[in-house]
Amino acid sequence: MRTKYFKQNNLKQYIISILVTVSISAICFSISDIIGYRTVALLLLASVSLLAFFFSVYPILVSATLSALIWDFFFIPPHFTLHVDKTEDVLMLSMYFLVALLNGVLTSKIRQYEKEEYQKEERQNTIKLYKTLFDSISHELRTPIATIVGASDNILSQTSPQLTEKNKENLVNEISIAAFRLNRLIDNLLNMQRLESGFLKPKLDWCDINEVIENVQNRLENELKSHSVKIEIENDLPLMKLDAGLIEQAIHNIVYNATVYTPQNSEINIKIHLENNNLLITISDNGQGFASEEIMNVFTKYFYSKKAKSGGIGLGLSISKGFIEAHKGKISVENQANSGAKFTINIPIEFFVINDNFDFSDFTKKEKNEQ
Repeated sequence: MRTKYFKQNNLKQYIISILVTVSISAICFSISDIIGYRTVALLLLASVSLLAFFFSVYPILVSATLSALIWDFFFIPPHFTLHVDKTEDVLMLSMYFLVALLNGVLTSKIRQYEKEEYQKEERQNTIKLYKTLFDSISHELRTPIATIVGASDNILSQTSPQLTEKNKENLVNEISIAAFRLNRLIDNLLNMQRLESGFLKPKLDWCDINEVIENVQNRLENELKSHSVKIEIENDLPLMKLDAGLIEQAIHNIVYNATVYTPQNSEINIKIHLENNNLLITISDNGQGFASEEIMNVFTKYFYSKKAKSGGIGLGLSISKGFIEAHKGKISVENQANSGAKFTINIPIEFFVINDNFDFSDFTKKEKNEQ
């Protein structure tokens, strides 16, 4: 498959090189009486040099050879023959051919070298990135696993008389929190794999955005205990055609991120309304916001701010961005004028209004037509 693609790509370079050379020659031929045949050589040489910036060596050699033959046959006196009368024209033709070849080959080689250096740098960056990722994952795994093992040992130990029912309840709660932390880590890794595979396709279905937000609250019940959460959802919002699971996860990651980056008792605001067939969701907090040098990397994979209260592998916001864009939506972040960060989600949606005159048969008919 790769060999076939390479051959097709190489053939395309040959064709374009020949077409460009012939086209430039045709234009020059129409104005050769005005510019002279020596100027034509400069224009043809420039075209070969330009092609060398984009194509590999052999198409450039073909272009250089073809341009030299065309210049000799059509432009150097006597015309329409490869014979050259003047010695100076023979030298010029020889020099043109040599310069065109060297220029094309050297430019192509330099470009290839730069490409190899770029690939080498990319490989080094990838290795560094994965090392950072593995270090982060090992840290994120070690803490909850240690909690689960330690709490389990204490519960199973029969030799500790101080272990009351209340103590056991606290230990079980610690195990539960650690398990949720592990589950969040695994979910993030799996979700990122889905995004990187390129096969993620939202399963659109009618959903109530109120239920989505309620699910987010339930999942983050422990994290939100130390924060003041205010939710403003426009009244009588219609049913919306979304992948409720993806949207819930996207909002969950942003809200969870706010609990990590803001101090206790800080405020988290969620506002949702419909505007011109677009679902607008804003999630803001009154924390410290992002540093100016960090805000551009908020949605970058494996990035997390040094201000975070706990560790992480930096996938949550990147996943949110991917899930929103899978709905053909947009997500942005900015620091607010007073304090804190503000995330804005804008998703074009199809909706269905339910009112007092709602006829379920119309809704069913609409669904059948879409299928």
